[in-house]
Amino acid sequence: MIWRLGALAVAAVVALPLLGIASSLLSPQGELWRHLAETQLRDIAHNTIVLLVGVGLGTVVIGTGTAWLVTMCRFPGSRVLQWALLLPLVMPTYIIGYAYADLLTFAGPLQSGLRAAMGWNRGDYWFPQFGSPQGVALLFTLVLYPYVYLAARTAFLVQSQSLLEASRILGNGPWRTFLRIGLPLARPAIAAGAALALLETLADFGTVQYYGIHTFTTAIYRTWYGMGNREGAAQLSMVLILIAVALVALEYRSRGRASFTIASNLRYVAEPVQLARPAGLAALAACALPILLGFVVPTAHLAQLALSSGVLMTDQRFIGDAFNSLILATVAAVIIVSLAVFLSYAGRLVRRRLLHRTIAFASLGYAIPGAVIAVGVLLPLAFADHGLDLLSRQVLGVPTGLLLSGTAFALLVAYTVRFLAVGMANVAPGLAAIDPAMDASARILGARPRDVLWRIHIPMLRAPALTAGIVAFVEVLKELPATLLIRPFNFDTLAIGVYRFASDERLAQAAVGSILIVTVSLVPVILLSRTVAASGRPTSSPRGP
Repeated sequence: MIWRLGALAVAAVVALPLLGIASSLLSPQGELWRHLAETQLRDIAHNTIVLLVGVGLGTVVIGTGTAWLVTMCRFPGSRVLQWALLLPLVMPTYIIGYAYADLLTFAGPLQSGLRAAMGWNRGDYWFPQFGSPQGVALLFTLVLYPYVYLAARTAFLVQSQSLLEASRILGNGPWRTFLRIGLPLARPAIAAGAALALLETLADFGTVQYYGIHTFTTAIYRTWYGMGNREGAAQLSMVLILIAVALVALEYRSRGRASFTIASNLRYVAEPVQLARPAGLAALAACALPILLGFVVPTAHLAQLALSSGVLMTDQRFIGDAFNSLILATVAAVIIVSLAVFLSYAGRLVRRRLLHRTIAFASLGYAIPGAVIAVGVLLPLAFADHGLDLLSRQVLGVPTGLLLSGTAFALLVAYTVRFLAVGMANVAPGLAAIDPAMDASARILGARPRDVLWRIHIPMLRAPALTAGIVAFVEVLKELPATLLIRPFNFDTLAIGVYRFASDERLAQAAVGSILIVTVSLVPVILLSRTVAASGRPTSSPRGP
């Protein structure tokens, strides 16, 4: 009873801003929808579908393939690639969009160098354009595949080598073993990672707006800021929520009654397979290319722009912004992981449809643009501030001011609503992979539910929880719209600094803050990879009774 009531209370509080957005359905917006249907709706729907299909396929193929190679195989550079494949995770989508736009433009260094070397003029050669839904989908894929890579690698690390060896003994080759054993066992984790990438794609604004790609997110911002129609913007956000619900429901329906737990006595792990030289070089190229395009090239270009700007990273304003970003990201990550563990375990204990649906609804904030989340958070907090101020004036005769909506507390609430899905997508599959027989054995021995969670599940959830924490940390560090609207006065972050410079077309100065975001995120991401590897792959031991 306590777990059910606590989980319902937490999920309801997190879902409160989403309910505020859903209340917009009570306001008729027929004129807005007619206008969209006559002008942009077909274009918006087409671009959204192209982005979702492109990012979904790209992230699953790259993330799953590279995770399998570096986890189950050994080839030149595989140990370095285990953490290097995470590097694009620290690159915000809007920053890689700015970097490639400047790098690949007609006046950019790449085309200018080609023309100088080959003696070409305008019209003498063909060059790919990223200002299309397909091009933007490729950019998204380059920085979002680590979501799938992290989830898939964590799942592959806990798979039993005994099952894989049995498949090989029965005549299945490496590819068939991967497709019939490794991939199905890791499918819940892969689906969760892909869902995060798709939700990030749905909610992106900076990149699609910069490249002129019309999506539901750009329509939301134009409806809000251009028309001043907040209810209409909220109704458009409901479309994103419905798409997110459809994606999650589709995965659950396709899974059916399949079970993906592995018995504890089958968790023997052997050394990865050493690939022959040709196959090893091919694997090296396949794993290095996403890192090169998703991190090395844009970071090198941003570094060159930052050096040319003459602005130092040790400038006091950048140091202050970095400190604010670090504090917010750390606290928010701890809150998000704690709530994800609590809600996931409550869902495991209490098998009630209402609870599971409430938790699922509370995790949909990731599909909503940050600015819409900001308004959904500010409205109830402002109402609470007004009530507290009125009570304080009547009882103590002292005004309280903005205790909730005017402080960093509002930012933390917005980050929790926005990124709780990040924690749930990593923690829930990890918890589901733990054999229920372990819970039953502990309960028979007299352990209470909280003892089972603390003494059994928490140690086994170390890798998924750290994955969720680092991803949440990086996401908060990169979050722009919600921070821009909710932050207290004279409180800036690195993302806000980058946005201001980029908005003024001062990309060289924006590159300094971009490099700082990348630098601050690098160390925890590398530590995450090593911790996941250490906790997921125990020391090999000889077989025997």
